[in-house]
Amino acid sequence: MISSLTAAWNRLFAVLGRISMYRLVLFSLACLAVIAFVISFFGVLAPTPLDLLATYAVLAVACTVTDAVAHRVLRTSWRWESTLITVLILLFVLRPTVDPLALCGVAVAGVVASASKYLLAWQGRHIFNPAAVGATVLTILSIWFPGLGSSAWWVGSPALAGPVVLLGLLVLIRTEKVRVVAVFLVIAVTVALLRTATQFQAAGLEVDGGTLFWQILWSSPFLFLGAFMLSEPLTLPPRRWQQFAVAVVVGALAGWPLTIGEITLGQERALLVGNLLAFVFAFRSAVRLTLVERVVLTPTVRELVFRAGRRFRFTAGQYLELEVPHSRPDARGTRREFSIVSAPEELPTVRIALREGSQSSYKKALALVEPGQSLAVTGVWGDFVLPAKPTSPVLMVAAGIGVTPFVSQLRHLRLSGEDRDVVFVYVASDAEELAFRDELESSGVPVIVFTRNEPATLPPHWRWGQGARLDATALVTMVPDIGARHAYASGPPRLIAELAPALEKARSLTTDAFSGY
Repeated sequence: MISSLTAAWNRLFAVLGRISMYRLVLFSLACLAVIAFVISFFGVLAPTPLDLLATYAVLAVACTVTDAVAHRVLRTSWRWESTLITVLILLFVLRPTVDPLALCGVAVAGVVASASKYLLAWQGRHIFNPAAVGATVLTILSIWFPGLGSSAWWVGSPALAGPVVLLGLLVLIRTEKVRVVAVFLVIAVTVALLRTATQFQAAGLEVDGGTLFWQILWSSPFLFLGAFMLSEPLTLPPRRWQQFAVAVVVGALAGWPLTIGEITLGQERALLVGNLLAFVFAFRSAVRLTLVERVVLTPTVRELVFRAGRRFRFTAGQYLELEVPHSRPDARGTRREFSIVSAPEELPTVRIALREGSQSSYKKALALVEPGQSLAVTGVWGDFVLPAKPTSPVLMVAAGIGVTPFVSQLRHLRLSGEDRDVVFVYVASDAEELAFRDELESSGVPVIVFTRNEPATLPPHWRWGQGARLDATALVTMVPDIGARHAYASGPPRLIAELAPALEKARSLTTDAFSGY
């Protein structure tokens, strides 16, 4: 039963990996908006259908105009998905209305939210969740102008809890933030339960813990806040433990709001505090890279060599996000994630690698970057790092361009003089596509190669898989001691899903799915 659920989970991740993160979030929010509009006709939600339509129209105009002006002034490309996501989140956070003055407040929130993407930004990334900024500013203004309205979080309705869970889970699987948001929910619900129980007891009322728990979970905005706002990669720190720390802080503040003067640290203000903590964790990882040269590795793989403008910290196995501004970007935008190929010891030299052949606007723009031009790294992320204990045996499974984080790790081991028990399994379409052969050979680790055709020559410690296709059975056969090793797999989500039955036999499993962002 457990293995079947795991296989289904892996297949779902492989399917979702084909959809860009922004498109999936937009699709999920749009579906939720349609559901809310339909059921609003039956009176089960506080807003009426007319309230929803009027508020959406005002938000759409306010956010679209603000983004259009900002992109025109800054001469940057417009990402319409970002605009619509902000509109839809604000629709669920603010109080829908048809009152003219309150709609002015809605417009103010939309303008502020969109403007914050450019005014409250660092190295091309916004520091705070835009919708949370807009809702917070409107709440503050409502102290002096009550008619402007405020945040309401009407999405925290039992009638929407099911759709929020299902659609939010798709987003969390795609962004691999299920555990982070689960921690947030546990903290938020527990703290809210304690707070409410304390208030009931102080009033001399009896408390039914079970009933109260479900009321808080299904009737609060925690599910929406976690799935669609806290999970935003742009405002999360790089390491998983840091993300858990942010989740704990936001959960505690959302569950037991603090009052500062006339302002209560409600849902969106709690998120802003978490965003600020995330920024403290991440701001030092932003840097500019100057292209030095391009190196041909295989018929389809190229290595880009950069020089960093200053030293920055990263751990072997992590990835960076590289921004290549260009006109008329496609749906995936102007940024991409690349595993760092070089080792930390090689700084200020920084290397990445990519496979050619894609017709995306980003790849075309990157191909036009000349040596001497500089590009912005908006951050370094990832927990695809080796076990802290050097004596822990490791299995590395790489498919195609998924070899890149392992090259960084093996370079680090060689340059630092660290000795580890490593077995490397390398999957490529054919022998000519085995990139970084020299690096792998110099590492001295045993390598098992799975290619259709047999390589002309192989080092003594390398083996060819006899043309067989790598699947779970073949992996266990080739690595019989897999149960004693910590497994790391990097490559297409489909392959990782197919190998899951074997990889799950390992002592631990860490994956780095190249599914696009």
